[in-house]
Parts: sequence; C-alpha cells; structure tokens
Amino acid sequence: MGAWTPPPHRVDVHRALGGGSVADLLLWRRWVAGVAFLLSSTVMWFLFERGGYNLLSFAANTLFLLVLILFLWAKSAALFNRPMPPLPDLEISEDSVAKAADVVAEWINHGLSIAREITVNQNLKLFLQVACGLWAISYIGTLNFLTLVYIGIVLALTVPFAYDKYQDHINDKLCVTHGILQKQCKRFERLLKKIPLPPNKQKKIE
Repeated sequence: MGAWTPPPHRVDVHRALGGGSVADLLLWRRWVAGVAFLLSSTVMWFLFERGGYNLLSFAANTLFLLVLILFLWAKSAALFNRPMPPLPDLEISEDSVAKAADVVAEWINHGLSIAREITVNQNLKLFLQVACGLWAISYIGTLNFLTLVYIGIVLALTVPFAYDKYQDHINDKLCVTHGILQKQCKRFERLLKKIPLPPNKQKKIE
C-alpha cells in the first residue's frame, strides 16, 4: 500500500509544520518522544514554579557543568592522545545577520503600514483586530514567563494534533464564527456612522 495522502479539501498539517521530526513530534507520530517531551516540560515547570528553584541559577550551574566536562575532556584527550570533544562552529555568518535584519525590517514596515491603514484610511475592522490583539498581549504579559512557555508547549502538542484529526469539523465551526464576527463588525460600523459628529469650525484669521 502507498503512503496516505489527505483529500484535496484538507490541509496537510504535517507538511505545513515542515514535514520533519518536529512535525512528527507535534502530531504525536513519535509518541514516545512526545510523552518524554511533555513529561520533562511538566517536571521542569513544577520544579521551578512549585519547588522554588531559580531558573537563572539552574542555567548557570548547567553551563558551568557543561564547561567543566568539556575542559576535563579536552585535558584527558591531550594527555591520553584521544580525540578532542566535537564542538560546532559558533560563529554567526554575515548572511544570517543580513537575513535577520531583512526579517526585522519587514516586520517594522508591516507594523507601519497597519498604523497608516488605521490612522489615515480609518479602517475600523483592522482597528478592532489590533485592539483585541493588544488586549490579549497585555493579558498574557501578566502571566509568569515559565508558565507562558509551558502553556505554549502544551498548546503545541495538542492544537496541531486536534486540528489534523478533526479539521473538517473545526473548519465548519471557524466559518460560522467568522460569519458571526463579520456581522457584528458591520453592525458596529453602522452604529458608529449614526453617531453625529461635531461640525468642523474654521477659525477666522483677523
């Protein structure tokens, strides 16, 4: 039998996630690795949030232990004529810096275009979307960083899997929700148009 291919109307979630080992992990096709990742994340979150451990101290001790192991490995390799520890090239290339700068510039230009669309063109729908997004960000910002990371890991291990399995049903619900939101936005726009605006009074220049 050949490999399973999704119907034309369905989204290939595995391909959308990159189609590699990360996609296999997020879609629970490697369930042992998924269980290990979820359990280790839960243990780390419990230790730092409930056990009182400090993240900075843990990171410093881990790096110190790693550096000590590499130092002893290199010393023993020099004494006993053994191979040196394999270390990757830790230099950042100019191409990587240029690509990162292009991405940052693209995001800044996109933000400026949104601001222009709201202020100059008075796009009410876009204004409501930005306002809701900023409110959500302000609410998320009140959470602890580690808790936020843990929630992101749990969502990453549940949302793609659930969408891949029930995407037809989810798409139907999303279409209904999108239609309801569009109706409410149009109703709100009509309500704003009914509000009388004060006339512009030009001052006379003497």
